[in-house]
Amino acid sequence: MVKHRANIKDVASRAGVHPSTVSRVLNPATRSMVSEDLAAEITRIANELGYRRNPLASGLRTQKSYTVAIVIPDLTNPVFPPIVRGVEHTLDAHGYNAILADSGSKQRSEKGIIENMKARQIDGLILAAARRKDPIVNDCIEEGIPLVLVNRTVDNHNVAAVINDDELGIELALKHLIELGHRCIAYIGGPQNTSTGYTRYRTFLKMLKTFDLPVDRDLIVNAKAYTEPAGQAALEHIMGYEKKFTAILTANDLLALGCYDAINEHGLNCPMDISVTGFNDMPYVDRFNPPLTTLHIPLDELGVQAALLLLERMQNPGALAKQIRLAPHMVIRESTTSPAENTPPNK
Repeated sequence: MVKHRANIKDVASRAGVHPSTVSRVLNPATRSMVSEDLAAEITRIANELGYRRNPLASGLRTQKSYTVAIVIPDLTNPVFPPIVRGVEHTLDAHGYNAILADSGSKQRSEKGIIENMKARQIDGLILAAARRKDPIVNDCIEEGIPLVLVNRTVDNHNVAAVINDDELGIELALKHLIELGHRCIAYIGGPQNTSTGYTRYRTFLKMLKTFDLPVDRDLIVNAKAYTEPAGQAALEHIMGYEKKFTAILTANDLLALGCYDAINEHGLNCPMDISVTGFNDMPYVDRFNPPLTTLHIPLDELGVQAALLLLERMQNPGALAKQIRLAPHMVIRESTTSPAENTPPNK
């Protein structure tokens, strides 16, 4: 015999209320419309009866899917899982499911993914893979899809976004190296078609002038990707000039890890021969050899704030787009130290 599955009318009958009241309580977005005591009692009864809210049925009534898409550029990059976790936990608390997709940093793949998500009638989109000039962002805006960018933004600033303060991060890293006594500082940045790569690079050039340090273009390379191999290749390129430098400021922790590889290949030591700083404080950088000095970005909080901002935009799509900027702070570990005297050229 098939056991009767409790429905919303069963819960309402037991609680002595109208089914619409039960619906409000069991929907996180409307729960505040009911008194706390009554909401607690209805929740207790629903749990006792084994009732579970059906988002598909709710969607038929409200014309919502209660589904949000999250698109990231590289799931293997340790920066993104904490962001995704922050998004998912926040959306779940408000009755939404999240669908995750990895674009592989390819714009064509990203477009196909988003078309697929639109076919699933998503209610909103969180995009961590945006480029500075991104037609996909423009398409979403034109089609009225609630959109929030996270970790990156676009040159058109009329887009809601949650990002970190890249300018402050580069300034803090450069100040740290200068305070240690470094004057010949190399830089390895990220792809210039991303807001993070472009902003961090432009800020580094600006800060060199602010701190009255020389700008040597031979010591500056913007990598083609935020990856360990790209970081190693970039430092190998700089070392090819056989110029003296005592520190490297990188725009990403994976780039910094690539620098470790190149330093080791040349028989040098970090930090005694070359100090290295990263950016993001991704998981496990404290277990690098040596542990990495880097900028701590509140990755979970990026995700939480992006989800909350998207919930706002889904409630009020016509509201002005706003940007939330989170401040990083320096985490000093063992990859940086004062420069050794009479340091030879880095070959």
